[in-house]
Order: sequence, then structure tokens, then C-alpha cells
Amino acid sequence: MARSPHFFSIFHTLRHIFNHIGVTLLAVGIAFSLPMLAQFILFIWWPLVEGDSQLLLINEIVFAAVLVLLFNLFLGARQGRRSHRMNHLASLVHVREESSWLSRWSDRKLLDRITGTRDVSVMSVTGYDTFVSQRRKLSNVIDHSYELRVMLMNPYGAGAMRRVQSLGDPAPLLETYCKETAATIDRLAGLAAAGKQVTLKFYEDPPFWNLIVTGEYVWVQYCHDGHELKSQPEYVFALQKDEPTQGLFSAFYVHFLNQWGDPLHPEYDFATRELIYRNDKGNEVRRVPFPPQAERSERQELILLAG
Repeated sequence: MARSPHFFSIFHTLRHIFNHIGVTLLAVGIAFSLPMLAQFILFIWWPLVEGDSQLLLINEIVFAAVLVLLFNLFLGARQGRRSHRMNHLASLVHVREESSWLSRWSDRKLLDRITGTRDVSVMSVTGYDTFVSQRRKLSNVIDHSYELRVMLMNPYGAGAMRRVQSLGDPAPLLETYCKETAATIDRLAGLAAAGKQVTLKFYEDPPFWNLIVTGEYVWVQYCHDGHELKSQPEYVFALQKDEPTQGLFSAFYVHFLNQWGDPLHPEYDFATRELIYRNDKGNEVRRVPFPPQAERSERQELILLAG
């Protein structure tokens, strides 16, 4: 069940109020304790240490250590402020790593903030982790969306062959890509049958970016040659409503739109299981069965020979 955004707004306001109350009480407490602290130093602490050289040395060492600690805290706070400013300029709001429990906890908090997403746009290798395995835990976002625009790599194309050859053992990986893509197609077909507007296209080039646009957030992974996609960190950029041209959200979203509008990428017909190719004017020029069984067998044989 989706949580009400009004609840989060009220909770956010109350948290700020209590934070201000806490800071005010802390400042008042420090102000009232200063006279007592000065009296303790002048009349109790200093008479004890001024005649004891060893105790004075210990106090000087402790005082120097405290100064070093405070200086390092100041530098850390300054560096943190600079990092916060740079993240704000880039609109980076989250970095997701599979091995980090803190990252997974932040992941859940971010997903709670994504509500009311009308459309979801995905540019992926197979889409399996997004739509089938739910490794990204975006099922709630997808189930509550109305329109899905999905681009997947053609597992029977030349780009897929180049991708699997860079990863080591081509034949098993290519077979995995084919099975995961088929599972994603079945999942999308089920979503379309449930009443969602689903459009699926395929691209032929080796994957470069893995993009998921969920309303005002874009999830980005770079597809390194020779590295599995799931081992790479995932960066989340947010749209800055007051300055939409600032940050990297717009850049990645425009990249997706440019790829989506390219007539070279065929559209998948769920009813006939065919790829529809169109010209620059959007008119249909030909249809190709998907998957192409003969081409699939030939490519697998070529990969085995190359290995």
C-alpha cells in the first residue's frame, strides 16, 4: 500500500521543529555552563596542575589531542559541505551498492519517496532484474504506473555477441541473455494484459548505459566491458524542479528519449511476436519473427568456434 505524501510532509515538518528545539536547548545549556566552567578552570583545575610538571604535561598532551581532533572534525565538515554542494549540483541523491547494507537501507527510503509515478522508462540489457527477479525492488513503482517504455538489447544481434565475448564464456552467457529476455517479455505481456500501456523496443549495439527513469528519478549504471552489470554501482539522479537544466537527470533522460525515438530500433509486437521496423516517417516497412531460431543457432555455433 502506498503511503500518503501528506504524512511524509507533516513528519518532515515535525522533525525540523524538534531539531530546532534541540539546537536551541543545547545553545542555552552551553551559555549557562560557561561561567561555571570558567570558575572550575581558574580556581580548581589550574591550582592543581601549575605545581605538578607531570600533570601539566599530561594536560598539555590531552589539550593538543583535542585541538587536533577538533581541527580534523572541522576539515571533515568542510569537505562534507563541499561534497554535498557538488552532489546537489549534479543532483546525485543516492548510490546503490549490492554489498553495502547502508546502501540497501537508503534504497528503501528512496523507494518510499517515489509515489504517484505515471510512467516508467527502462533501457536495460535484459530487464530481468527490474521486471522478473525484483532485485531492484521496483515492483511497487511498476505496479502503480500507467505507461511502460522499455528498451532491451537484442540477444540475437551483433551487439549481444560483442557483449558476451567481453565477459569470458560466450555461449552460456548468450543463452542466459536469451532466457532472461524471454522472461522479461512474458512479464511485460502480463502487464499489458492487465491494462498498462506497454511498449517494447530492441537495440542492436552493445549496451552502454543501463537507465531506469521513475518519474523524477533516473537510476544509472555504466555497462563496463568485461564486467557483469550487477557488480557495478548504481547512481540515482533526481530532477530539480526549480532548476530543471541543472544536474544530470535531464542529460540521461534526453539520452533515453533520443534512443527511443531512433527509427533504427524495432518495436516488439506482443500479439504476433514480431519485430516491427519503421522508416523515418514512422511507417512500417517490414516485420521479422522474434526470436529468429535459425539465426540464433548460427550465432551460437560461431561463438563456440570463436571460443
